[in-house]
Amino acid sequence: MARALPIAWLNGTWLPLAEARVSPLDRAFLFADAVYEVVAVYGGRPLLVDEHLARLARSLRELGIADPHDDAAWRALIAGLVERNRSAAPDGHLGVYLQVSRGADTGRDHGFPADVPATVFGMASPLAAFDPTGSGLRAITAPDNRWARCDIKSTALLGNVLLRQAAAAAGAQECIMLRAGRLTEGSSSTVAIVEGRTVVTRPDGPEVLPGTTIRLVRSLAPACGLDWREEDIAESRLRRADEIWITSAMRGVLPVTHLDGKPVGAGVPGPAWRTIAVAYERCTRS
Repeated sequence: MARALPIAWLNGTWLPLAEARVSPLDRAFLFADAVYEVVAVYGGRPLLVDEHLARLARSLRELGIADPHDDAAWRALIAGLVERNRSAAPDGHLGVYLQVSRGADTGRDHGFPADVPATVFGMASPLAAFDPTGSGLRAITAPDNRWARCDIKSTALLGNVLLRQAAAAAGAQECIMLRAGRLTEGSSSTVAIVEGRTVVTRPDGPEVLPGTTIRLVRSLAPACGLDWREEDIAESRLRRADEIWITSAMRGVLPVTHLDGKPVGAGVPGPAWRTIAVAYERCTRS
C-alpha cells in the first residue's frame, strides 16, 4: 500500500494515525496472532465489500478469534475511513486496511489468553485508478517456503515480505511462488495463466489465499470471450503460457510481461488481458 492517510481507527476511536498506539504485549506484535483484510474503494464506493468481509470472518474463525464487529459495524468503519480521509484523496480512490489481533495480554504466553478484547485497527491509503492500458510488470519465481495455512489472511507475512524484496532486488515487481514444481501464488497476489482463449487458475486450498479479485475477474470472462478452468499448474506450463496475470485488491488485474528475465508471450500485455482489463475498469466505475 502507498503512504497512509492521516485518520485511523483504533479500538473504537477515530484519531490521527501518528497518535495511534498499541501495547507491546499485543499478540499481533509478539506472535503475528492477527488477521487483516484490504478493500479497494473507487470513487468512494468499496469494491467487493461482501466478499472481503466474508473472508475476514473466515480468517477470524480459523484462528479462533471472536469477530469484534457485526457486518453493519464493519461497513460503517470502512465508510468512516473513506469519509474522514476524503480531503486527502478527493477522487475517493482508497485502499482500506483492516486488522484484528487477538489482543494484548498481561505477559507473553503462547497459549490463547482468556477474556482479552481484540485489538481492531483500520487505516486508508491512496489508490490509483485502474489503468486498462498498462505496460505490464516483471516477475521472478522462487520456492514457496511459507507455512501450510496460506488460506488464512494472517499478518504472519515474513515469507511473503522476503520474496517480494527478492523481486525488488532483481528489478521486478512481484515474486511468483512454486511448491513441489507447481504454481501456488504471488507474494501479494493471485496468479492466472492464459493459454489461447482459456484462463487457468489453480484450485483453492491451504497453500493459497482464496482471492476476491480473481473471482470478479472470472465473472467477467464469459462476456470477454474467455473460457476458464481450475487445475494444478506445473512450472513448465507457467513458463510457456501465452499470458500471465496477477490480481489483488490494490492492483486489480495486471499482466506479467517478463518472468525471470524472459518475455511472456511477445513480452507485452496480451490480447486477453487487454479485453479483461477494459471490463474490470468498467466495474471500478460502475
